[in-house]
Amino acid sequence: MTSLLTRVYGSEIINEKHENVKYLKGIPLPKNIVAVPSLQEACKDATILIFVTPHQFLPKLLPAIKASMNPNAHAISLIKGLDFTPAGIQLISRTISDGLQVPCSVLMGANVANEVALDEFCEATIGCTNSDHAKSLHALFNTDTFSINVVSDVAGVELSGALKNVVALGAGFCDGLGYGGNTKAAIIRIGLEEIRRFSKKFFDSVEDKTFFESCGIADLITTCYGGRNRMCSEAFVKEGKMWGELEEELLGGQKLQGTVTSMELNSVMEKYKCKDEFPFFDCVYNIAFKGLSPDSVTKLKGEKRLVPSKDALQTQ
Repeated sequence: MTSLLTRVYGSEIINEKHENVKYLKGIPLPKNIVAVPSLQEACKDATILIFVTPHQFLPKLLPAIKASMNPNAHAISLIKGLDFTPAGIQLISRTISDGLQVPCSVLMGANVANEVALDEFCEATIGCTNSDHAKSLHALFNTDTFSINVVSDVAGVELSGALKNVVALGAGFCDGLGYGGNTKAAIIRIGLEEIRRFSKKFFDSVEDKTFFESCGIADLITTCYGGRNRMCSEAFVKEGKMWGELEEELLGGQKLQGTVTSMELNSVMEKYKCKDEFPFFDCVYNIAFKGLSPDSVTKLKGEKRLVPSKDALQTQ
């Protein structure tokens, strides 16, 4: 069965047709791209390791990679999600760095795969603290149609990319209920504010300006209007099916990250007893997994707003 799948969807067909017939059908791949079925062979002597895989697979992958990689390599992660240790929340880039004993940067942005593959213009943000690695990564990824900005706020870039998928679930609930643009705009704003506050609560180094990069507001908007998390959560409301069924029917073998991240967020908020600080994240989790009515996403109390006093208004 494994050899058949490799032939139909994997390395053989990619190398023959120069096309990923399962996930990017009809889009030609450059002929200098060679698909290698052996992880050890693919990583051997590589100086830059690029991670684009669900983070649940990392515990099995990292030891095999470390055994064959160039010891002077460095890594970059495009993985959306969170990880955990007995000490609490941990970035995926840190998991990779600890597992391989090499530095790991991150790349996140408003990058829907099909549009990137079609060479349509977009931007992305790289989070990297090593200036030499930043230069090499910028040179590797930056093109006329894939514009890269490098910042040193690794945590801010990575958390924006992970948490936006949870906000996209909320946006999809709104679409499933037939709500309009005003409502979705409000959900996006509330979601962005909780991303910002959650990031800064657990990582002191996070900078506010990072949320105005492509990894922040741009990625959030793109995902809330066109991503698979939004699409599946809309169907969740309309069809009442379980998440596994929706993945199978709508994603063709791909997996949702928003639902996984929502469960991870819930574990963090329970551990640190901070659900009251993040009512939107808590609401999305309860709709997705605890049977809460989807319209609850529009009934949040939200953060407190300051109302100007009469004196302040008179001086304006």
